[in-house]
Amino acid sequence: MDRVKIGVLASGRGSNFQSIIDAIQEGRLPAEVKLLITDNPDAFAIERAKKHAIEHLVLVPKAYASKGDFFDAAAKELKSRGVRLVVLAGFMRLVGKPLVDAFPNRIMNIHPALLPSFPGLHGQEQARAYGVKISGCSVHFVDEGMDTGPVIIQAAVPVKDDDTEETLSARILRCEHKIYPEAIKLFCEGKIEVVGRRVKIKGIAVSDDAVLINPPLSSR
Repeated sequence: MDRVKIGVLASGRGSNFQSIIDAIQEGRLPAEVKLLITDNPDAFAIERAKKHAIEHLVLVPKAYASKGDFFDAAAKELKSRGVRLVVLAGFMRLVGKPLVDAFPNRIMNIHPALLPSFPGLHGQEQARAYGVKISGCSVHFVDEGMDTGPVIIQAAVPVKDDDTEETLSARILRCEHKIYPEAIKLFCEGKIEVVGRRVKIKGIAVSDDAVLINPPLSSR
């Protein structure tokens, strides 16, 4: 199987970026990271890219006349490297129309809550403060809204009575590192079909009463 070329956008430490790199190196993900784009010259994700000989670019939004120009520049850099899938890994900006239009249903994001509940910043704390018993994380395709694109895969995480934002976030993050490479793998294998708002996964059956918690990679 040919490796799918992916581009990563990150603003911070890039722990999900690292989980993708690890999955590729372990042979679990048939992909190749062609480019990291960051809007933060101090992002630790840059160090991860350097360690693994991945090209990186720093695009500073204030250097562009508009948000649209910034995302148009990002789209051109990604396309010039043959990128097929764009992956957001802690990218702290709402993606603009030029990038969404350049990669329709080919931009993924992971959010630390069970969408459509608790979108936006601090999804973990929103869930904890609301008092839900189950939270989790969601991989979804990106549109121009705030965490509003079609959901690809989710993992459920119990919320404990004594949880803090930090403890719940840490437990959710462990699931993020499992399901994000899985969602990318499904894309690389051509198993994803988007029909309206629904994402259909080919070849995977779920029983009527199944609850998926920490779903393993399908290759295991």
